[in-house]
Amino acid sequence: MDSIDLNKIRLETRGCSDLIHFNNAGASLMPVPVADYLYGFLQEEELKGGYETAAARNEELENFYTAGAQLLNAKPSEIAFVENATRAWDMVFYALPLERGDKILTTVSEYGSNLIAYLHRAKQTGAKLLVIPNDKYGQIDVEALEATVDENTKLISISHIPTGGGLVNPAKEVGEIAKKYKIPYLLDACQSAGQMPLDVQSIGCDFLSATGRKYLRGPRGTGLLYVKEDWIKRLEPPLLDQFAAELITGENYEIRADAKRFENWERYFAGQAALGRAIDYALKIGLEPIQERVFGLAAYLRTKLEETDVINLTDEGVQKCGLVTFQHRKLSAQQLKSRLFDQNVNVSISSGSGMKLSYEARNLDPLLRASVHYYNTTDEVEKFVSIIKSL
Repeated sequence: MDSIDLNKIRLETRGCSDLIHFNNAGASLMPVPVADYLYGFLQEEELKGGYETAAARNEELENFYTAGAQLLNAKPSEIAFVENATRAWDMVFYALPLERGDKILTTVSEYGSNLIAYLHRAKQTGAKLLVIPNDKYGQIDVEALEATVDENTKLISISHIPTGGGLVNPAKEVGEIAKKYKIPYLLDACQSAGQMPLDVQSIGCDFLSATGRKYLRGPRGTGLLYVKEDWIKRLEPPLLDQFAAELITGENYEIRADAKRFENWERYFAGQAALGRAIDYALKIGLEPIQERVFGLAAYLRTKLEETDVINLTDEGVQKCGLVTFQHRKLSAQQLKSRLFDQNVNVSISSGSGMKLSYEARNLDPLLRASVHYYNTTDEVEKFVSIIKSL
């Protein structure tokens, strides 16, 4: 965990001086270069006008697509800016054609909003949702996945890192099955983007959604969508406007040929440009060193928590990431969160709504989730555990 210039990074993270921020899976602290850039963009809108600022900073807005493509090993034309990861995910999911008898395959650990969307479209179209069981480690059983695939399987859709635990699903192995049987593959990378390297060519996904506010350390209200080039023209977005399409005559329109067909004309321009800066910031540090540090800090946190006599860890998976979930044997998750907050420690509660199927199967109550990032330190981990012991 020594290849990152931690002193420089913490100096560029103003909140580090006032609190311990272990809620990076909720929203990270923006680095100074990103935050100040965002403030400057908004101030220019205030002083010079929104349209005028966007025109003057067009090159900076376009940088988002270049940076997003570099982040994912994709083409800029395959990248779209969307206001959040859920809506990015929705724009592809609701564009995919589904009919009665078609099958959607997902995981036990799937995100609650995605489950709602599956059930919604199943109700609309007569398609079926099938949940693939876990293997002994709690991740999607890829053998069971392959055994379930048949001619009616029209989508494989999983969360790379589920919201309510340290699990990292085997996205690449799932991609190999999807490619083998020529099934479209949608990857929710909301928690993995910015925490670990993502190569869509290696993973084999056709679509990927991500957010700006979590491990990419961008502003809220920003998201990213990747659509593989050979899928773009095959999908008609569920919503169109005069940016996504051009009105040719009073009776005809033409949809854009790139991934921007999934965008809206009106969007958070300052957020888009700032997200591009945040991605540049992460790329400069390097996603491999970021993963090494984040995963290492989380492993250290789990070890220290195990040494207490009041904590039950609940993370699953062969590979575990920067999300650490646990129960206190005496305090509820809300009580623990409140007491930590009183001591300037930010964490979050992971409720059953985010991973309902998994939590119900394991008979879990709401959990406390501590999610670390590369700007956190071992000293912060030790202080965090010390506070828990003192309670």
